[in-house]
Amino acid sequence: MSGLGFLVLLLIIYLGFDIYTFYGLIGISADQPFFYFIYWSISIVVLVGFYKVSKDIKRHKEGVRPLSTNLLLGFGYAVFVGKIVFSGLLLTQDLSRFIIGIFNYLFDFVSEFTGHEDFPPRHNLLTYVSVGLAAIPFLSMLYGMTLGKYEYTVDRIKLSFKDLPSAFDGFKIIQISDIHAGSFDSIKDVRKGIDLMMQQEADLILFTGDLVNSNKNEIDPYIESFSNLNAAYGMYSVMGNHDYYGLYRIPRGDHSTKSAYLDNFNKKHRKMGFTLMNNTSVLLSKGGESIRLIGVENWGAGPFPKKGNLTKAIDGVAQDEFSILMSHDPTHWDHHVIDHPKKIHLTLSGHTHGMQFGINFLGIKWSPVKYRYKRWMGLYKSSDQYLYVNRGFGFLAWPGRVGMKPEITVIELKKS
Repeated sequence: MSGLGFLVLLLIIYLGFDIYTFYGLIGISADQPFFYFIYWSISIVVLVGFYKVSKDIKRHKEGVRPLSTNLLLGFGYAVFVGKIVFSGLLLTQDLSRFIIGIFNYLFDFVSEFTGHEDFPPRHNLLTYVSVGLAAIPFLSMLYGMTLGKYEYTVDRIKLSFKDLPSAFDGFKIIQISDIHAGSFDSIKDVRKGIDLMMQQEADLILFTGDLVNSNKNEIDPYIESFSNLNAAYGMYSVMGNHDYYGLYRIPRGDHSTKSAYLDNFNKKHRKMGFTLMNNTSVLLSKGGESIRLIGVENWGAGPFPKKGNLTKAIDGVAQDEFSILMSHDPTHWDHHVIDHPKKIHLTLSGHTHGMQFGINFLGIKWSPVKYRYKRWMGLYKSSDQYLYVNRGFGFLAWPGRVGMKPEITVIELKKS
């Protein structure tokens, strides 16, 4: 399906929910002209807003995205989700009315009794309840797009290993992932997350991919802020699926332009203080002992770039070396890492964002993304190998976060 065809389909779906929601609300609006005006005004704002946002995003491939763009985009998503929830609840009521109506019709046909309505009317109380339930995600998304998207949190975990070199007992690693610089609308707010990282005094800082959305220059306004980061044992990064999308705009046979694009992208990582690792490894030494850090290019199950080459990355790595792997997509762990002949003790990934929407509270962890990804957030273990999936530092598509706060992970290695 072409891009235009997809937009037309999306518009038809939105209008379908829009009209169904409108007629569902008429019963509790007392047929007031003011309701008609407010409802359709909001719908027009959403439609015009999405059109304006599509134009703004095309114009602002470089520089800080305008706050108005994200507010319009976030509001449009919130309204759309609210109407989907309301329509789903209303449809449940209408289906029950339909079933009752069919039963009444058949009863009347057999008994020739016509003393009641075939199809009962909607219950206003149930409609009010549907409005209240639909308001929960709507209001949550309004919060998520204004405050939640920059509400950085530090998640701390301790991992114990029998074969960790003693010199690295207590070694502290910061992991961040999925910066998606093209979505940010505030250098000041991004700096809050960077300052929070600096306060952790980590030995090593690792970034597990998706620096940008689709253009390498999206990171330019934030390079100076990220360059303030430092760690005694260095800062390393890998590429995520979105980091390749800028290459897709270059003609397939134009290898020199693609090479120049990647070289320039690499320089941006270096300006930030990160060493970009593309299917390579590096030895980190401390107190006469060492551990191995491995970085692969993106490898993801499904329609994602599969450039990661673990075998190449660990070529020359000893069988008994303690190893940490940076791999953007957590599906790589199940497909290639767990069963690889050379043991990887800890794999760090991102990619899922926790879908930027869900529940992560009092031990309850849920997000719709769990139905797409087996490993979608937090710590996983297989035998004596670990995978940690970071929720991401930034945001993509919907400019907000609800229940899935942007994450700075602090991992402390312990010798058991």
